[in-house]
Amino acid sequence: QVQLVESGGGLVQAGNSLRLSCEVSGLIPGPSAMGWFRQAPGKANEFVAGINWSGDHAIYSDPVKGRFSISRDNAKDAVYLQMNDLNPDDTAVYLCNAAPSLDKLRTGIYGYWGRGTQVTVSS
Repeated sequence: QVQLVESGGGLVQAGNSLRLSCEVSGLIPGPSAMGWFRQAPGKANEFVAGINWSGDHAIYSDPVKGRFSISRDNAKDAVYLQMNDLNPDDTAVYLCNAAPSLDKLRTGIYGYWGRGTQVTVSS
């Protein structure tokens, strides 16, 4: 059984940083792109960042571009999201996703999901 478990969320003041981790257990069939989404109260699930299997290509949503950085360690079956210069609009539950490709991952309708980790940014 495949499980994705996120960690690293918390409460921080605006301007500070957090690093989220997502660890995968179980065997995902085939190489997978990995990524992060977020869901704020009353809002739809929003794509944040994605990275391909080899880790040499990453994509970001416009609101986080230049502030967030995604990386992965396939030896540890883990993906990370370094979040810098956080602001209150970044407050959300952050969810990890594994999908067959970056194109499929970005749609938010494929693959495996974690349960999320809460990030709260105070002003």
